[in-house]
Amino acid sequence: MGRRVVALAAADPDFQIAAAIDHADNPHQGEDAGSLAGINPLNQTLVSQWPTAIDAVVDFSLPQAIDDCIAKCLFAKVPLVVATTGLSDSQKSSLAKAAESLPIVWAPSMSMAVNLSMKVAQQITEKMAGIAGGVDIEIIERHHRYKADAPSGTALKFGELIAEKLADGTKHVHGREGHTGERTQNEIGYHAVRVGDNPGEHTIVFGMLGEKIELNVAASNRDCYASGALAAAKWLQGKGNGLYNMFDVLGLS
Repeated sequence: MGRRVVALAAADPDFQIAAAIDHADNPHQGEDAGSLAGINPLNQTLVSQWPTAIDAVVDFSLPQAIDDCIAKCLFAKVPLVVATTGLSDSQKSSLAKAAESLPIVWAPSMSMAVNLSMKVAQQITEKMAGIAGGVDIEIIERHHRYKADAPSGTALKFGELIAEKLADGTKHVHGREGHTGERTQNEIGYHAVRVGDNPGEHTIVFGMLGEKIELNVAASNRDCYASGALAAAKWLQGKGNGLYNMFDVLGLS
């Protein structure tokens, strides 16, 4: 993801890459960030030290790195885009606290198509929730074999947003096995599939008696996440302190 952010930012005249940062043990430390991204050299090497003059930070890393990232941005008063998933509750709290002093965009998916689909999923739920016979909602997500967290942060966000349009007491059920009994109507089911090099796919199934709706959004490569994060970085310029999401960036809030 870092390489695609570098490549797309380098192709956008609105951006000047100030640094490409990774942990000190990365074997590519000292190599040109452009060459690593498969484009022309940028005269910016991969480093572990943070620069001083920057207008925004885009973080596509791991939960282990987010605490230091937040601290560095707070110290430098730099707007932050967080695209890292799998954060702990305490890290989410740290982000919310940091947003009192910084403008931050945080979303489990930076894909514009995913976030538009989330809004559509809410609209479908709102219209179908009260129909006779009820609606069964299942979320199926597919990712590459190397993904470390399940279900994906995007799947959980779909469920969170859908639950906002359902009655209180909605249960979030992860997978099924054994003699589970009949499906209850007050649950959202999640299923995580890990296959090959799939960059990300989510299917939201709305099952009614006699018909169904399937809302599918799938990435064919990782550029959709990089371009969304860069759009968020642009949008943050001049914004006041606060914790924003991609609905804000897209004007969907």
